[in-house]
Amino acid sequence: MNDQPKIAAAHPAPVPFHEPGELVIRNVNWAGMRALYRKEVRRFMKVQLQTIWAPAVTTLMFLVIFTIALGGANRQVLGVPFADFIAPGLMMMGMMNNAFANSSFSLLAGKMQGTLIDYLMPPLSVGELLLALVGAAVTRAVAVGLALWGAMALWPGVHVTPTHLWAVIWFGLMGASLTAFIGVMTSIWAEKFDHAAAITNFVIGPMTLLSGTFYSIDRLSPLFRAISHANPFFYAISGFRYGFVAAADGNVLVGSVVLLALNAGLALLCYVLLRKGWKLKA
Repeated sequence: MNDQPKIAAAHPAPVPFHEPGELVIRNVNWAGMRALYRKEVRRFMKVQLQTIWAPAVTTLMFLVIFTIALGGANRQVLGVPFADFIAPGLMMMGMMNNAFANSSFSLLAGKMQGTLIDYLMPPLSVGELLLALVGAAVTRAVAVGLALWGAMALWPGVHVTPTHLWAVIWFGLMGASLTAFIGVMTSIWAEKFDHAAAITNFVIGPMTLLSGTFYSIDRLSPLFRAISHANPFFYAISGFRYGFVAAADGNVLVGSVVLLALNAGLALLCYVLLRKGWKLKA
């Protein structure tokens, strides 16, 4: 009986709280990053009719217009039927547009709705926050791309069987990540939805439409061909198309290096802006 207090003292009850400043989460906060990623994915999946299926149908209409309404079904570009040439470009265009739309909304919506603290306050590092936001945007891009691929695979006269699967995966991820990082920067910079819409209308839209989606740049004059080579979206679409038709109007290796370098540079820039709290913290 006399030994019971000594045993209890030797094994004190665990303290449910930690001392202020004590490091609890070491290395990577996988649980927190996964929670934010799932939150972002669930946000666009709850309205998937608007975020996935509507963009897929809208992009599919381009295929119908250019191959049927404008009589392009019998044309050939880069040695392949025009429908096979344009289909991968349309898929990549839809993926890039939707990756930007997703990543440019999160932080901006937090600013407008007064919920920005929900992104800044949790125990997430800057890299974990950025990775979760970009990962969710790429997930939406992949969902749109799969929806488009399924519809085009069933469309008569269109062949979208991958020839080089590595190119489809690599350039799909690189292209979607590129616009996702641009979307994060837009979300940091923008103060209202009009600012994000301006980037969509005057930057993302023109760069995707003038990137060789509907034509081969070999038919352009030397000046406009050089301008197209300066457009990073061209490398994403050309490389993605190469994965399906084994033909490209640009150097696939150069495109891979350019996209990798741009993604690394944009990731670093986003990291610096988030770390400094530019336009995010008072």
